[in-house]
Parts: sequence; C-alpha cells; structure tokens
Amino acid sequence: MRMIQSRRRFLTTLASAGAAGLTRPPRAFAAEGALETTTIRLPKVLSICVSPQYAAEEMLRAEGFTDIRYVETPGAAVPEAIGRGKLDFGLAYAVVLIPAIDAGEALTVLAGVHVGCFELFAKEDIRNVADLRGRSVGVQEGATHVLVALMAAHVGLDPAKDIRWVTDPAVKPVEQFVEGRIDAFLGLPPQPQDLRARRVGHVIINSAVDRQWSQYFCCMLAGNREYVQSHPVATKRVLRAILKATDLCASEPARVARQIVDGGFTPRYDYALRTLNEVPYDKWRDYDHEDTTRFYALGLREAGFIKSSPQKIIAEGTDWHFLDELKRELKA
Repeated sequence: MRMIQSRRRFLTTLASAGAAGLTRPPRAFAAEGALETTTIRLPKVLSICVSPQYAAEEMLRAEGFTDIRYVETPGAAVPEAIGRGKLDFGLAYAVVLIPAIDAGEALTVLAGVHVGCFELFAKEDIRNVADLRGRSVGVQEGATHVLVALMAAHVGLDPAKDIRWVTDPAVKPVEQFVEGRIDAFLGLPPQPQDLRARRVGHVIINSAVDRQWSQYFCCMLAGNREYVQSHPVATKRVLRAILKATDLCASEPARVARQIVDGGFTPRYDYALRTLNEVPYDKWRDYDHEDTTRFYALGLREAGFIKSSPQKIIAEGTDWHFLDELKRELKA
C-alpha cells in the first residue's frame, strides 16, 4: 500500500510540475516524430548513485514508453551488456565505458549525468594516496579497481607493484576493511554512507569535492549503438527523461529516496537520502562531457588499460548532438 501511495504522490508531483519543465507538452513530441519503439531496458545495479535511471521511470512513461524493464546486472558488466544488446541504455562510470569502447563494444556515450559518487576510505595512519605504497586495498570489480589504479599512478606509484589488491567478492573487501584486515577500501553508494555511519576509517579521497576527480563526471549515460542510430526519437526522449530525473534528484532528494526504496532498488531510506544529498546531481549543464571522456581516456591509455587515443574514443564512442539539443531545451 505504501508503494502505491508513494507512486501516486510522485505522479501528482509530475503532473503539477509541467510548467517547470518536468513533463513535456504533446506538441513537442509531434515535432520530434513518432517513437520508433516503446520498450526500453535499463540496468538494476547495487550502487544507488545511478538513481536518475530509477527516478526516470514515470518520466519515461510520460515520454511514451510503455514497456520499461530494469534488468539485474553487475555494475562492471553494464557496458558489455549495452554493447551486446542485452540492455538499451544505462549509467556507468566513464572508466568502465571507455575500455569497452576501446575493446570494440557497440555502445555510444550520450552525456555525463553526475559527479562525485566514490570515496576512498583508509585506516587512520594513511593520510593520502601516496601512503598506499605497500598497503592492501579492497576494491570491487571494474570501476573501483581502475579508479584506484589511476589515482595511484597519478601520484607516482606503480599500481601493479606498489599496492596489494583485494578484489575477490567472495571475501567481501568492505567487511575486511571494517574488521581491520585490509588498509583501504574504495566504496560506491551506499557503502560510503554505511562506513561513515559505522565510524570506520576516514576518507582520503572524496570525488565530490577533491580535485581533480571532482572536476569531471563519474557516471555517464550510454546507449546501444544500433538502438541510438535506429531510434533517434526514442534516444532523445530517453536522455530527456534521465536528465529531468537528474534534476529531480537534486531538487527533491527525499521524494526520490522514497521512490527508489519503494521500487525495490535499495533497502534503506536513510542511506538513499544521504546519497542523494551528497552526490552533486546539479552539474550536468555546467561540466564538459567531452572533456571528461578525454581526461579518463588519456589516463587509461597512459596506465596501459586501453590502446586507443582519446580522439579515437571520442570519435567512435560518443554522440553529443542529443545532449546539445536538450541543453537548449531544458534550460534552468
């Protein structure tokens, strides 16, 4: 019953927000042309920094999509699932999207969505990334491993030799950090919120505020290349719904937190609300989407994670024209 009531409240808010731009007048849809498909598949992952793709469900319905599916997918597998047509769109960190493009996966990055979702926790005697030399660091597969490696390389460490990696999910690196058996851990929401609540360790890198990581998008929206090319009207409407949902995450975090809990995307309202209050969801109009791609592609190439140049990644794996149109349309 609470889920039904929450959904009704959310729909009421959307209806009343039309003048503010959260819904789109039908005449604009007509100018864009008819939807080529009314089905969309998005990932359902453990991290909740990707809340805009969950908050977008009702906005996608308002855009004309009638079959909206959330497919349980490991976070690190999202780029491959998009490229191989198992998902149509999804939010993922730039450092996992770019290697997928380099490997030839058929995906297209359409926009950066938010900044600052990861935090590097460490024991009290570790004050910065350089202090990780010879220490054990717990990471999850995919983005978190690559991110810490990039941070280490940035301060002159050799990630392969200077850090002892704990990556096996069977041993639960986050719990090993809580128990004091490893020295540092990189977490994605709601893990940082949980570690702070439990007063475990301290943060040595917070990508929401610490340069240079806070200057670039973390999660970006990518679509299956064939879908984007074959369904341009649907693609633009998906991106519009995601960006409007991103604005909603920034303006009404409590409402979105309740929605994603009631929708079964995360169990704890308090952690969801903290995440939505802490992650900067209000930067997508201001940050340079291509610059983020260039920055991470260059770092990944220098660290040996990819072979392609940043120019090649941008040319083959991005398309900003939908974003450019929506930036003009969705002015604050």
